[in-house]
Amino acid sequence: MNQEAIRVIVTGGTFDKHYDEIRGELTFRDSHLPEILKRARVRIPVNVEQNQLIDSLQMQDENRKAVLASCIGAPERMIVITHGTDTMTITASLLGEAGLAKTIVLTGAMVPYQVQDSDALFNFGTAFSAVQLLDHGVYIVMNGKVFPWDRVRKNRAIGVFEEIGQA
Repeated sequence: MNQEAIRVIVTGGTFDKHYDEIRGELTFRDSHLPEILKRARVRIPVNVEQNQLIDSLQMQDENRKAVLASCIGAPERMIVITHGTDTMTITASLLGEAGLAKTIVLTGAMVPYQVQDSDALFNFGTAFSAVQLLDHGVYIVMNGKVFPWDRVRKNRAIGVFEEIGQA
């Protein structure tokens, strides 16, 4: 059986931050995706694309357009995007409004992958499964839930994503 490949587009965010013990801050070096895929024992063909490594609060329109261009140009019909949680819904809106005939799932983490009690591995695993099961469209997968791109927000007061009414 020939399994269809999944593209994973890396954009950075808390998901991929490393602790720099010299500077005492969270920074970017490389994506954790290769390690995560190995650790999760993924046996489906995966093409990882490092689009950028930035904090989503620094993401501008040109950064979002680069993500959209990657989605448009990807030969795969199933795409998972790792993204910072602060502006994930803005990028999801751009992708959703594009109306691509693909299944695109954005996910991230509130706690970096390398930090104990991180939600990164769980969120990525949920997103990786969801992209294979959902119809074409754009979704955000966080906190064990799947949200349509136009019916979700990040509740910063309690640190979770939640569904909102129809857009």
